Amino acid sequence: MAQGDSVFGFLAAFVAFLSLFFFLDIGNHSLRADSLKSLLLVQTAAPMQPTRSPGLYRIPQKGKFGFIDRTGKIVIPPQFELAWSFVEGRSQIKSDDKYGYIDETGKVVIPPQFRLAFAFSDGLAIVVIGTKYGYIDTNGKLVIPAQFDEALTFKNGLAAVKIGQKYGYINKAGKLVIPPQFDYAMHFADGLAPVQIDGKRGYINQTGKFIIPPQFEGDWLSGVWTFNQGLAGIEQNNQWGYIDTTGTIVIPPQFNEIREFYEGLASVQVADKWGYIDRTGKVVIPCQFDRAERFSDGIAAVKIEDQYGYIDKTGKMIIPPRFGYALAFTDGLALVYTPEGAAYIDKTGKFIWGPAK
Repeated sequence: MAQGDSVFGFLAAFVAFLSLFFFLDIGNHSLRADSLKSLLLVQTAAPMQPTRSPGLYRIPQKGKFGFIDRTGKIVIPPQFELAWSFVEGRSQIKSDDKYGYIDETGKVVIPPQFRLAFAFSDGLAIVVIGTKYGYIDTNGKLVIPAQFDEALTFKNGLAAVKIGQKYGYINKAGKLVIPPQFDYAMHFADGLAPVQIDGKRGYINQTGKFIIPPQFEGDWLSGVWTFNQGLAGIEQNNQWGYIDTTGTIVIPPQFNEIREFYEGLASVQVADKWGYIDRTGKVVIPCQFDRAERFSDGIAAVKIEDQYGYIDKTGKMIIPPRFGYALAFTDGLALVYTPEGAAYIDKTGKFIWGPAK
């Protein structure tokens, strides 16, 4: 088997595993969703939440995937080997080891034909043909030929691509607008993109000019590189803090680990406990949890010992810890794991769908 085939075989298998992971009863499993996501970041580089289509939630049933609405009613019967959440009106599906897309009625609009396929962003999606990456539109037309060694999704009209050993940026016409010159590159956010040269991270604007010179340590797996709500993570002496879009340190490195800001708060770790800070660096919810996920819809999942519950922005526990794992709320529902399997709850903690209902 050629090396490229071996790499893509592994990646395809891992994508399948990642999808299935989110619908298994993981109990006290040591794997974390954010850790698994980071392993695919080089392919999808999705630190920002995608524009998820509202009102549809994927479910597993008898080994197949389908979708429910907010009431728990099945609207697309489970029939696919794998399926991902709807983004920009499309969901990737897997059939006979090939990937395609369905629309929100469940109709196959782009037949399974790709070795790998990723979520739409800015109207285009990455697909893998052979061992090369290209982009399709929502009708399935290959608008940027599969020619890149790696590719990231489009954000703000540009996408990072790898040609040979270096990364540059293309526009939505497929034209190279920032020549390949970086050891690694990620999305634009707040007008800036993190790039790495000779082991140092800096930030460029959309013309390719360095706005923040390469100076920060750590590889792309090590922290929060991309700006979110105006802040990005930095590491100094094994402690983490945040810079603003000028490169100024606004929250001094003092935390063991950090996460991105959502809804004005970010989860941080001190010693072995997690809490939340605001954009000034003030601890607004004390570090007391074994895990702390991002806020969404004003609620965040937290772990106490081996169970997850949900808190509000004051730190009050509004859904008591009783789940083996819990994900962020999206459009009023959250995916949780019970001893009986995966389920969806509403913001009161009521089961909407699943074996525990």
